[in-house]
Amino acid sequence: MNTPLFTGVCTALVTPFSDGQVNFPMLETLLQRQMDAGIRAIVLCGTTGESPTLSDEEKCRIFQHAKTYCGSRCTLLAGTGSNSTAHAVELSRRAEDTGADGLLVVSPYYNKATPDGLYKHYQAISDAVRIPIVLYNVPSRTGVDVPTEVYAHLSALPNIAGVKEASADITKAARTLAACPDSFSLWTGNDPMTVPVMALGGAGVISVASNVAPVRMKAMADAALSGSYQQAARIQRDLLELMDALFCAVNPIPVKCAMKLLGYDCGECRMPLTALLPEQEKRLKTILKGNNFQ
Repeated sequence: MNTPLFTGVCTALVTPFSDGQVNFPMLETLLQRQMDAGIRAIVLCGTTGESPTLSDEEKCRIFQHAKTYCGSRCTLLAGTGSNSTAHAVELSRRAEDTGADGLLVVSPYYNKATPDGLYKHYQAISDAVRIPIVLYNVPSRTGVDVPTEVYAHLSALPNIAGVKEASADITKAARTLAACPDSFSLWTGNDPMTVPVMALGGAGVISVASNVAPVRMKAMADAALSGSYQQAARIQRDLLELMDALFCAVNPIPVKCAMKLLGYDCGECRMPLTALLPEQEKRLKTILKGNNFQ
């Protein structure tokens, strides 16, 4: 790809539930809120969207519903990763059929593929679909840190758009950008690293915090995109307390609580994830109230 699939902020959207089922009216509310804030890229059924506890059928219904609702107003990325290559290929094909604009594909987890296995896994998915693919490296969850050399190798495939790099390693981000062609974009998956990564040449962030503060996250990224890094850094510093609080427990437990506190009841996380502790919720409530997040 010659231009980034998107720049700035892409929201890793929570999946709203009601009585244990996907709450599609609330999904529309969340999508509209993001678009009203100027967000033009959204990930569905990623880590923040509780992909491990969604069935393939639920995921495809979410992809289809979101595409029908958003149309061309927003770039929609479908989370289709799996630690089974055959499963990832099948779900990616199904997501493409729903009209998804691109895919976010986490690296195989638990079974710890070799660099050659990682390449062949993504190559198989790339061969199976025509839409852009964003690789997703989150070694704290998968147990494997995808090597920069694998990114460089994969960047030669025509529909590999880039990587969501969630290793929280600024040096690796710099080395990836140096090793890969300009057609291979890098988005940080760590909200507190947004401005530093963009200053290195990253295309933006795939964000948890923008569920809560889409307007401010967009203002931060827009400032960085325009080269106003001091302004971007000021906004980043103002948001750090929120960003930290959203990881006081495993994601997406805190962000779903925050959304409820803001008046968007997205239900509880599915088991085995459980609710925030009372003291954690109190901290989050204090931050939201003190910063007038809406």
